[in-house]
Amino acid sequence: MGSLFDEFYITIFNHYKKALGKRSIKVALLYINLLKLSIAFALAAFFLAFAKQMKMQIMSDTKFWVLMTLLSFLIVFMNWLRYNGKKRTILNAKSKRSSLSMYLLWIIPLGCIAISVILFQV
Repeated sequence: MGSLFDEFYITIFNHYKKALGKRSIKVALLYINLLKLSIAFALAAFFLAFAKQMKMQIMSDTKFWVLMTLLSFLIVFMNWLRYNGKKRTILNAKSKRSSLSMYLLWIIPLGCIAISVILFQV
């Protein structure tokens, strides 16, 4: 299989497909967007906190938030292009049924968001 994100996407998609039908596509896309954005914000918060602790002035807060907003739009757009109908069909055909816990999958982005909130307070 391709990447870990692909595996997470297909696992979420197949889990909610039974209950939600076609809306499971939107739920899976929402999950993968939330996961990638939370990881990006956690990394950004880490580097920002590191730069503040080292007394380095890399960029202003306004420029940082503009950059993060642009990065967020880029991530959402790339996911929208990547997980279209054809790619989802190919991933679904190649996927093996995984035994990943739904609770764990939903805790990962929430944990990254919690870490980024803690690091933004530093």
